[in-house]
Amino acid sequence: MTEAQSLAGRLLLAMPGMPDARFDGAAIALCIHDDQGALGVGITDVLDRVTLYDLLDDLDIPRGVAPDCDVHYGGPVETQRGFVLHSPDWTSEGTLEVSPQWSLTGSRDILVAIAEGTGPRHWLVALGYAGWGPAQLDGEMRSHGWYAADGRAQILFNTPYTKRWQAAWRAEGIDPSHLTNVTGRA
Repeated sequence: MTEAQSLAGRLLLAMPGMPDARFDGAAIALCIHDDQGALGVGITDVLDRVTLYDLLDDLDIPRGVAPDCDVHYGGPVETQRGFVLHSPDWTSEGTLEVSPQWSLTGSRDILVAIAEGTGPRHWLVALGYAGWGPAQLDGEMRSHGWYAADGRAQILFNTPYTKRWQAAWRAEGIDPSHLTNVTGRA
């Protein structure tokens, strides 16, 4: 896959009628998309009864100045593995610079930095991720499962999680209430 074909840095929006009910109304921050497959982090659902303080306590990280907040359901793969989507103003050895809009870090050091108040300006924490094998995401997109919207930091970090799917569609100039789960073939 050439660099021009990569969708990393985009927001994947589940199309109405998505066959996999786990992704109904989902928006996923796509972080990797290459010949080996794709990896993204869900940004439209949060986990019940799991907060940032719970994670910090489990990892024996002092809470410091970190505000308690919801932890997102990143996806159905490796749901015990944590990820932080964040503004690119913070980096460590384990940081993947996805786009000018956001980075991804999956190491403990970012949680320590957030707790100490030295972390990125904007961030959200997730457990799990959405993953696709080689060419799998491309096939799902051809089957009208996903739409690749522009990756916008405003939507990722400043829009309530319950409104991100709709906000991403509107930012694309599309009224999501006009979408249908019926597709045609040309």
